[in-house]
Amino acid sequence: MADEVPTYSPENFPNTPDEDPFENARKIGKTNLLQWMEITVVEPEKRTTSSMKMQDTFIVYLVETRITDNNIKCSGDGTTSLWRRYNEFELLRSYLESIYPAMVIPPLPEKKASYTWQNSATDKFDAEFIERRRAALEIFLLRVAAHPLLSQDKIFIGFLQKEDGWKDSVYATDFLSKGESRLKALNASFRLKKPDRRFEELKNYGNEIQCNIANILKLRAKLADRQYGIHKVHGNFGRVFCELSGIEKDMVDQLQSAGHYMNVYSEAVDGILEEEEQYSDQLKEYLAFGDSLRAVCRKYECIQYDVEKVEDNLAYKQNQKDMLGKTGGSFSLSGMKKAIFGGDTPEQREQKIKQLDEQIKQTEQELQQVNTDAQKFIDAALRDIDRFKRQKTKDLKEIFTNYAIMQIKTCKKGIAIWTSAKDCFAKM
Repeated sequence: MADEVPTYSPENFPNTPDEDPFENARKIGKTNLLQWMEITVVEPEKRTTSSMKMQDTFIVYLVETRITDNNIKCSGDGTTSLWRRYNEFELLRSYLESIYPAMVIPPLPEKKASYTWQNSATDKFDAEFIERRRAALEIFLLRVAAHPLLSQDKIFIGFLQKEDGWKDSVYATDFLSKGESRLKALNASFRLKKPDRRFEELKNYGNEIQCNIANILKLRAKLADRQYGIHKVHGNFGRVFCELSGIEKDMVDQLQSAGHYMNVYSEAVDGILEEEEQYSDQLKEYLAFGDSLRAVCRKYECIQYDVEKVEDNLAYKQNQKDMLGKTGGSFSLSGMKKAIFGGDTPEQREQKIKQLDEQIKQTEQELQQVNTDAQKFIDAALRDIDRFKRQKTKDLKEIFTNYAIMQIKTCKKGIAIWTSAKDCFAKM
């Protein structure tokens, strides 16, 4: 089952032949990587590869790990560094989503910037956009490393430790075959007879999260555009004051100083809104978490659909047995056929009933197994959803609080600039 903790295989990681730090960590009770390892994504680098037909330009990110607990034994100095492309992060996430369908898998940063103010960088090769993506990729790894189950997965550990052959090890798991098809998920969502109310509420909860955060991001982008325009208009004040100082000879210094403060106010907005984009990116992570919640719901619907199919099959076979057991009764088409063409002999009827009994017994065992699997999935999913909700409350509280503090600081800077300009006017 996906909710069982996978084991770490040292033979998959030849760079640690003498000591297995992950096994050491488990022995002393470390439940996730962040308790004893530091993970960072640094130094994004633009690279270009050429072939006979085309040229490929892409960004790679340096993933570094460092063991921080002196009680963890390892070979070497306990540090690793390797380069990863964005599509390798995507492969890792696809693997985790397929192998751990009951878990709320952390999302990756968006490929193309959305909900941005008009002058924000949207080119995927822009230095500012790359830096923001680097920070978001680091958060993704930290989310996975903090998870008590995902952090122990050998493929995730290999992503941090093993550069050569890592992709081959992912595809060797055949994770693609373990995921449910979109068609089956869509079919299951429409055909369920007895959906679990908790997962229906979770689906709505995910939709509401996305809707509310999308509205916040739209309003923030609109407000940022207005804020940008207001600040830049102050540059006109600076230009006019400087031009006026050329005419008003007795007020030259005061007007030029006031013009300088207006220019400072005008130019300050670029740094302010770049800082705001960091909070916007943090909210976008929870916008994407809505898809992660719906993925858990889709998997539940597929599992419940399989349960209901087995239940229907069992009911059909029991009905067949009941029909064979009847020797008389009301008029039916099958009864008329038997009257015209003749029916089964008692021996044949007995043989069919015996076969059905065996089939019913097998189906009952199958139903017991799928019900057990479904209950394991539900228990694991609800536990992880509860963990996610606690994490979300903590994170959103921190994001909104820090955003409010930043706005207060921005207003105070604006007041200080205008106060300085007022002092210049008072000296005229």
